Amino acid sequence: MLTAGWFVGIDWASEAHEVCVLDREGQVCDRRSVPHTATALQAFVDALLERAHGDASMVAIGIEVPRGALVDVCVERGFGVYAINPKQLDRFRDRFTAAGAKDDRRDAHVIGDSLRTDPQAFRQVRLDHPLVIQLREWSRVDEDLAGDLTRLTHQLRDLVYRIAPGLLTLCPAADERWLWTLLRDAPTPADHRRLSLRLLERLLRDHRVRRLEATRVREVLQQPSVYTAPGVVEAVTAHIQLLLPRVDLLAGQRRDAEKQLERLLEALDAQEPAAGDQREHSDVAIVRSMPGIGTRVAARMLAEASQPLVDRAYHVLRATMGVAPKQSGRRRTVSMRYACNARLREAGYHWARTGAQKDPSSRTYYAQLRARGHSHGRALRSVADRLLRVLVTLLNRGQLFDPTHSQHAPVAVGAGA
Repeated sequence: MLTAGWFVGIDWASEAHEVCVLDREGQVCDRRSVPHTATALQAFVDALLERAHGDASMVAIGIEVPRGALVDVCVERGFGVYAINPKQLDRFRDRFTAAGAKDDRRDAHVIGDSLRTDPQAFRQVRLDHPLVIQLREWSRVDEDLAGDLTRLTHQLRDLVYRIAPGLLTLCPAADERWLWTLLRDAPTPADHRRLSLRLLERLLRDHRVRRLEATRVREVLQQPSVYTAPGVVEAVTAHIQLLLPRVDLLAGQRRDAEKQLERLLEALDAQEPAAGDQREHSDVAIVRSMPGIGTRVAARMLAEASQPLVDRAYHVLRATMGVAPKQSGRRRTVSMRYACNARLREAGYHWARTGAQKDPSSRTYYAQLRARGHSHGRALRSVADRLLRVLVTLLNRGQLFDPTHSQHAPVAVGAGA
């Protein structure tokens, strides 16, 4: 049980927050609406401190949305701030009314009283390191840029397919820079056929493309054009020329975002350890030592799962990442867990996919799961679960990943979803 003398329930809103203050016996002492302005928030915090005679530890604040300026100012002033899952709040709401209508004032009361009687249903909110906050923002920016770039390259692919489908045999997704340069310098099929072998060799060399031979590219470009109605080539070419600068811009911004993520990871790794921390390696170094984890996956994990990683909470991590199987029903049906952090789930997928290629133990484990009839996705989730278990163990020990440590150890095949 919490030892606070005052329990505050806050129903978060974009313009004004409903607040309900209760004492230790559950009596409502104050209700108010706090506008989301700097002056109003500061006045609200000062009023809470005055009620607690300046002792912030005597005030416990419950809230449904554990982020934003309101949470930041309350944590910074020393109040205990606790978040609750919306589904759990819905269950507590049934104690007060059976009606399903949404009422902000009632929800504030429900949160405050539930924090008083059932604090175990809440989790304490802690502010992340400033570098982690920046890392989270840049990781999400990078994700948005990747989505926008994919949409534009899909459009570019459709346009190329209309006038020069042969090019897509060389670059099926139309997402490589050498192809963009070629389309910019030689927009029409007629221009393609005029490109010399020396120019194509220089193009591939400048973009460091080794998987293609210049003779192969020229052979494709020399193929007869598909028939199109008069005006189609001109229209599509004009559209491509409008699209290419946008593609280049997004690709450049994404490269800049990756460099920024790398700088933030290095800065976070260089931080001084906490007092009493005698470990040789930081959490950032340990995470980045795992097979399959590159800059983007490391940034996403450290940003989206910062608190579970600090707490070494393996079961929280596997549920949040979506690699913990969902089991329900009398027949114990195992299925994929959809209620998770989508960003972490995507990071776990790429981690497992690359880890199964680079780590012999993970590759053997994946092969065993596939031999048992598991689908590709289910096998990768089990690989991610195994790698996550290894990561938490290394974090507890303060050790970097050693690829030779378990090279000859037997691989246990679990029943992950």
